[in-house]
Amino acid sequence: MKHIILSVVLIAGITITACTQTKSDNKVTQQTNSTTVASTTNEGKVIKMDKAMFIEKVFNYEASPDKWVYLGDKPCIIDFYADWCAPCRKIAPIMSELAEQYKDDLVIYKIDTDKEKELAGVFAIRSIPSILYCPVEGQPTMTMGAASKADFEKMINDILLKKTVSAN
Repeated sequence: MKHIILSVVLIAGITITACTQTKSDNKVTQQTNSTTVASTTNEGKVIKMDKAMFIEKVFNYEASPDKWVYLGDKPCIIDFYADWCAPCRKIAPIMSELAEQYKDDLVIYKIDTDKEKELAGVFAIRSIPSILYCPVEGQPTMTMGAASKADFEKMINDILLKKTVSAN
């Protein structure tokens, strides 16, 4: 079941600062931001995702454990995060901006690795934030760590939208 997922390509082109998957006793209060509710009709918003929604909207790894079959009609980004993770909180507003900016072209989801341990395990998430880029056709790509908005835009354009953007 995990064979196809474990073959996800890791991109090393982004400088990463990641939390480990070990929860400290020192909990950090969840940051309030514009990331959002578990409704798939929230175009332009980051959508919280659970296992059932993942299986319905992204990839049914139970029915197709050996072959990646993307179920969405738009490419998506999945942000694997935890509330206590400082780099995760740092990129949350960036993800919200990107969700609004690319609302016609892609969907951005977020998965709480503390609540969705099975999904974190399926993707072998060992550090967070981990970002999964899922094109409509082809294999997904995983990156780890916080990045700048410009770096995320480059990944979106290169992997999901297959556009090259000139540097200004």
